[in-house]
Amino acid sequence: MRINKLLSSLRGKYGIEVVSIGIVIIIWELLADFVVKELYKLPGPISVFYAFYKVREFIPLDIAVSLLHFSLGLAAGAVVGITIGGLMGWFKVIDRAIGPLIEIVRAIPPIAWIPFAIMWLKLTHYSAGFIVFLGAVFPILVNTYAGFRGVDKVYIDAAKVLGCDKGKDLIKYVAIPHSIPYTAAGTRIAIGISWMCVVAAEMLGASNAGLGYRLWSRFYHLHMMDKLVAYMIIIGLIALIMDRIFRYFVEEKILKWKKGMVAV
Repeated sequence: MRINKLLSSLRGKYGIEVVSIGIVIIIWELLADFVVKELYKLPGPISVFYAFYKVREFIPLDIAVSLLHFSLGLAAGAVVGITIGGLMGWFKVIDRAIGPLIEIVRAIPPIAWIPFAIMWLKLTHYSAGFIVFLGAVFPILVNTYAGFRGVDKVYIDAAKVLGCDKGKDLIKYVAIPHSIPYTAAGTRIAIGISWMCVVAAEMLGASNAGLGYRLWSRFYHLHMMDKLVAYMIIIGLIALIMDRIFRYFVEEKILKWKKGMVAV
């Protein structure tokens, strides 16, 4: 009885996801077996799933190294992005002074900085983290800027009437709370970009370890395409998990007050 209840609950909660993934796997297997017919060009799900078993001893260390690069870059990007974005959004002088510089640097792809990262920081975790930082900082900065700049004057006037007559009090009690949803949205974007930058940095030489390094330097160069696809799936699954964890803490904890404001 309890088992049936559990199964019905899972079908109701995750049924659509399970069905959609199952359909994709079936189509993938059919394409690999009857259309492409070459393991090198498109390994099928069975080959890829077996590849997970063959590389199982490398996976934990590679994930740990890539997550270290990711954490270093995202943490630095959040600190710098929130700080500079808030200052630019609140003080017009700062916006005018550094806004053009931010826009110029923001247009340069993070991977273009890989040669400098290697020269400045050598082949260390910090060189890959620096590339991740460049991918993370601008989405957070721009969204935080929008949050601070978009504070309605009505809120500011109301806060002054209630006793917030100092600039730091207005920032603390008005600007920061107003900007939190914007910063959260920018951070969610930054997580996805940062994870892609981790893989790109490791693939292109900013690190001698990690998921991207093994994917490119070991599997692709040795034409182990089944293992390569297995690592691609790992990269995608980790991105999904990080996004779900972030959304849970932001939507269920930090922005819980916004529940009910969005249609299902």
